[in-house]
Amino acid sequence: MLEYDPVLYSRILTGLTLAVHILYATIGVGFPIMIALAEWMSIKRKDEHYRLMARRWARGFVITVAVGVVTGTTIGLQLNLLWPSFMQVAGHAIGLPLFMETFAFFFEAIFLGIYLYTWDRFKNPMYHFLLLIPVALGASASGFFITTVNAFMNTPIGFTIVDGVMTDVHPLQAMFNPATPTKVSHVLSSAYLTSAFALASITAVQILRGKTHIYYKKALHLTMTAAAIFAVSTVIIGDLSGKFLAEYQPEKLAAAEWHFETSTEAPLIMGGYLTEDNEVKYGIEVPYALSILAHSDPKAEVIGLDQFPVDEQPPLIIHYYFDTMIAIGIFLTLISILYVVLSKSRKLNQLNKPFLWSIAAGGPLAFLAIEMGWMMAERGRQPWILRGLMRTEEGATTAAHVDTMLWVFAALYILLTVTSVIVIRKMFKSNPVERELRDRGIE
Repeated sequence: MLEYDPVLYSRILTGLTLAVHILYATIGVGFPIMIALAEWMSIKRKDEHYRLMARRWARGFVITVAVGVVTGTTIGLQLNLLWPSFMQVAGHAIGLPLFMETFAFFFEAIFLGIYLYTWDRFKNPMYHFLLLIPVALGASASGFFITTVNAFMNTPIGFTIVDGVMTDVHPLQAMFNPATPTKVSHVLSSAYLTSAFALASITAVQILRGKTHIYYKKALHLTMTAAAIFAVSTVIIGDLSGKFLAEYQPEKLAAAEWHFETSTEAPLIMGGYLTEDNEVKYGIEVPYALSILAHSDPKAEVIGLDQFPVDEQPPLIIHYYFDTMIAIGIFLTLISILYVVLSKSRKLNQLNKPFLWSIAAGGPLAFLAIEMGWMMAERGRQPWILRGLMRTEEGATTAAHVDTMLWVFAALYILLTVTSVIVIRKMFKSNPVERELRDRGIE
């Protein structure tokens, strides 16, 4: 049993909440785009198969939105209960994006309700499609605003500190801080990619189970084509994120790459493990790659951990998070691009079982990459909750019973997750695609 430490338990509880919420938030941001693509294809090609895709995906989306509301609300509560000193100092700076995130969600929810209620109620299907645009915009805006809060924690600007109190706060400057462009774009792009692969994964599993209807081939083609586009954009944004870290958070980049000494022509280390003497064993060194990632110059100097006090260095475990995220990202990019190439060359009949299993694995792996990316971002900021201004232990509560809260919320998250999976599974199992196609007179 852990000795009671409110800071440690606050970190564990917040981390658990974020780990659960990020799964539903990713779906919440990405699925509206996929639903919109499916309905747009149904209108463009006058194809009822795509219309049915949009309808079915929207049903599952609603369940995840409901759970995401609970976990998202919990995060807001925990910010005030577990991190009161942080909120006292930073509340004025992050209040605007927190409010705008709530507004964006209500904007999304209102139009989502109208969208779901008005299926088959318009003679012109374009009117129904137009209702989905505010849903997609609201979902992405929600992701944008909440990510700016995290960006502010990494590069806090737009205020003056007087006797430990933020004064002369400029909320817009705080919101549009140096971390915002790369963080927001990476979060949104990876959410779109993960959602596309989640739907492709489900479709691939159905094909592997022997489902042969053309509906599944169309669903796989749509989701994998979208995945390829989002994968390429995520890779490009990831490169920009590396350059951002090199300029604004060099200690995080150095810890993620186990770059201990400042040097030029720095190699990038993939894999391996550290000995007690910080010697890398069995790692793969890619010459010049870290210098290229950091500064687009193979001879550029990359700052190492030797430039930072030991007590201000991030935990070196983030190297494993970073490597896992990168490896999965490469895998998803290769698989999706290979699918597009096969599609263009009309060789999709060569979709054998190993390739389909790779697509099926892509969904869970994409969610794992999301988790690894956030863990790398959050633990990589340590020991700061506000980088350079407030340490994590300074922002945490000193109250008792945080350990009890941890068990209560853990039970809640298990209940919510299990229930949502059961409900979604039962919803689609009791109403399979083939039955809906038959009931609607679609061949």
